[in-house]
Amino acid sequence: MMKLHDTEEKVQRFLLVGVGTDKDETDIDASLDELAELLRTAGGEECGRVTQNLESFNHRTYVGSGKVEEIKAALADTKADGIICDDELTPAQLRNLGDELNTKVIDRSLLILDIFSQRASTREGQMQVELAQLEYRLTRLTGLGTELSRQGAAVGTHTRGAGETKLELDRRYIRSRIAQLKADLKEVAENRERERGSRRKSDIPVVALVGYTNAGKSTLFNRLTDSGVLEEDELFATLDTTVRRCELPDGRVTLLSDTVGFIHKLPAHLVKAFRSTLEEANEADLLLHVVDASHPMADLHMKVTYEELVRLGAGNKPIITVLNKQDKVREEQMFSIPYGAEAVIKTCALDPKGREKLIQAICDHFDALEKKLEILIPYTDASMTDRLHREAVILEEEYTNEGVRMVIRGDEKIQRICSPYEIAK
Repeated sequence: MMKLHDTEEKVQRFLLVGVGTDKDETDIDASLDELAELLRTAGGEECGRVTQNLESFNHRTYVGSGKVEEIKAALADTKADGIICDDELTPAQLRNLGDELNTKVIDRSLLILDIFSQRASTREGQMQVELAQLEYRLTRLTGLGTELSRQGAAVGTHTRGAGETKLELDRRYIRSRIAQLKADLKEVAENRERERGSRRKSDIPVVALVGYTNAGKSTLFNRLTDSGVLEEDELFATLDTTVRRCELPDGRVTLLSDTVGFIHKLPAHLVKAFRSTLEEANEADLLLHVVDASHPMADLHMKVTYEELVRLGAGNKPIITVLNKQDKVREEQMFSIPYGAEAVIKTCALDPKGREKLIQAICDHFDALEKKLEILIPYTDASMTDRLHREAVILEEEYTNEGVRMVIRGDEKIQRICSPYEIAK
């Protein structure tokens, strides 16, 4: 049996509660399937579901009054430890549901925050998670305080990992801590921006892997760079951005970036706290949008990813869509690729032939931006030869009496600085 926190505690069991509204295009059952997977990732277990279709969420209790009674009965029947609602609850909804049901009430945002608190391993990641946790709590101290007294370290309480600040602490302390975290993260963000500035000066193109959580980004990243980034068949296995050098078959060098995955109804607090990390996508020259093609909700996953990219300001970046996990696809599925893509590659991260197709698509993208030049550099300009070895792709090189004859491939900047040396044809 799965154990929470590596202790002998029993696994906590929860009822999942979902409301479908006119504004929500997601199937309730599919959304609750994802919620169940989130719960499993956090270390808990589903013991039942209660769903309802409404024009809009009940402003007082999220579900209608009749459903509250149905949830009470289901709690008694299943002996569940609490309920998890599939949306972010307002402070009033959280408080009222807790009062009426006399049980632990968690919403989707709190559950995701709980997973992030377990997964964050770097100092930056831990600070980002704690900031998101505290901003979530600040408006919910009243609603959460009554139930905290009867809960120990468990799913949804955030008493583990980076966020060990207790909810009983007053608002003044929490606001002070938020201010300190923001100042510390601003310093980290400035350091990250300096690193990006160094990359931009090096003129080495950056390729970022983006996509829905658990689409296979880290597995693909490891196979392309021979790295050891954590690979797990779980949601949000990767929270911290990793950048590795990747040499393509044509001799071109790129920097490959593995980023945190997106998810439907991603809490605004997390997007805000992780913004400097997520902006790796905004700094990339090319995005590889990795999709779990075997997932029944793959179309929604693509839509969610593109919407988040647009929100981050990266919606106009060139994209190659990677329909991953082809080994798990049972039947051919037609996809509508939102916002278009330069290329659509079907692959499996573990399949060398599939990766070769992807690598060729990356090469083709940069080839289209670059041009071949034949140049002759006098020996008196040796520094130019050295620079081209760093910044361009050298296809041919020959030492002649007049100087170094080179055939190179480079972008507009390289073409501009090489134009005085170009050999007329």
